[in-house]
Order: sequence, then structure tokens, then C-alpha cells
Amino acid sequence: MKFNNISYGGSKIYYRSIGKGRPVVFIHGFAEDGDIWKNQIELLKDSCHLIIPDLPGSGKSQMINDMSIEGMAATINAILDEEQIEQCTMFGHSMGGYITLAFAEKNEQRLTSFGLIHSTAYADSEEKKANRLKSIEFVKKNGAFEFLKAVIIDLFTETWCANNSNFVNELIEKSKGFADEAIIAYYEAMINRPDKTYILKNSNKPVLFIIGQHDKAVPFTHSLQQCHLPSQSTVVILRNSAHMGMWEEAEKLNNALLDFC
Repeated sequence: MKFNNISYGGSKIYYRSIGKGRPVVFIHGFAEDGDIWKNQIELLKDSCHLIIPDLPGSGKSQMINDMSIEGMAATINAILDEEQIEQCTMFGHSMGGYITLAFAEKNEQRLTSFGLIHSTAYADSEEKKANRLKSIEFVKKNGAFEFLKAVIIDLFTETWCANNSNFVNELIEKSKGFADEAIIAYYEAMINRPDKTYILKNSNKPVLFIIGQHDKAVPFTHSLQQCHLPSQSTVVILRNSAHMGMWEEAEKLNNALLDFC
């Protein structure tokens, strides 16, 4: 696997480039980096050209001046320019799904299709915004790591956590690399993002929805409500997953990606 980087607004943005064939972009979520897609890389690297960035402030990438959802989507567009990719399929997990929708809003012509993996086009409810603001205050007072080590466990089902404690502990340990400023910027970006359901309603692109039945971050009912909005939808429900189906039910998710691609 090769790491490349671009300079964007004076910041270094890193991304993985692997494989040949149909271009597929994977955008990770909050408090992750591109390594979260390891299972999908192994599946698709022999048939697709995979582009997997570390979002600004995550992994190897530096923060940028505009850390809004739209600002981060612009870095994905710059990576595609660098790679001379005219069109791609794009998958976004959680916050990465918000970025995928923002990308689709400005650059729909560059997408052949896209997918929301444990993500939503709905804006935050007032309750969700209030909870995110409380989280920001906790991070300011106690630091990002103290916050993330509690949040990460809650992304999985209890059963999966119990059976895969080593992996969960690795994720928690890795979260020490996140600066307080980055975690706060992500929460502010998510709070401020508007409703994007009209993107789904107006898009003529095929859309894949991956839904975890036990997802606490994106309620199951919300996920189902948005599935009928696009003109072409594929819906996959992971009955034994919470928010991290790419690990909790990797084989089922991978088969869905392969069929969709």
C-alpha cells in the first residue's frame, strides 16, 4: 500500500492509493483514520483502485483552516484531482457519510454512485446538538483521550466488544493520537451541518445504505426513513451490528460493497 499526500491550503493531507481498476473512495468517520477500512481493502484491492484518505486532523493528515463538513469534502475533491480521477464510487462511514453527501452536493458529476455506511442525511436534532456541546466541554476539560476511550466502546455491540477486546483496545490506544482541537472541530462541523435529505431526493445516482440494527449513533428508524428518498436504493441491514459493521459483520458488508460496485 502506498501513502501519497497533497498540500491543501498549506496543510499536508495523506491518503492511501492501492490497486487498479474502478476508482473507489472510502471516507472514514469520527475519531478514526483510513486504517479502519482494512477488511475492505483486502477484498477490493485486486479489482478496484482504492483511494482512502486520512481526513484533516486524523491519522497522518494535518488540520485545515476550514474544518467544516464542506471544507473536508473539498480535500477529497483535491485528492481526486491529484489522482486524475474523473469519476468514482464513494463510501462514507458515519461522519464520512456527511462528507460524502457534501461532496455529492458540489461534485455530483464526479460520482457514479455512493454509499452511506452507518450514516444519515438528516441534520442533528436539538437533543443531539446539546449532547455534542456537552462532549466538547468534556474534551476541553479532560482531553480527547479520556472522552474517546468511553465513546469507542459504545460504537460496537456488547457481544462483539467482549469477543474482540484486543481490537477495541487497539482502537482506544490509537485514539491517543487525536488532538483536542481536532475532536472539537469535528463536533462543531457535525453540529453545524444542515439537512441533506434533498441530495438523496434529487440524486439520480445509485445509493447504498448500510444500516446497523443496534446502532446507537444513527438510530435504526432514522436510517430506514431515508432509504426511500433516492430513485435507486440498495439497503443492507446488519442485524448483529451497532455502528461498526465493517468490523462487526465484515463479510456481509464486504459482499454488499462488492455487489454494489
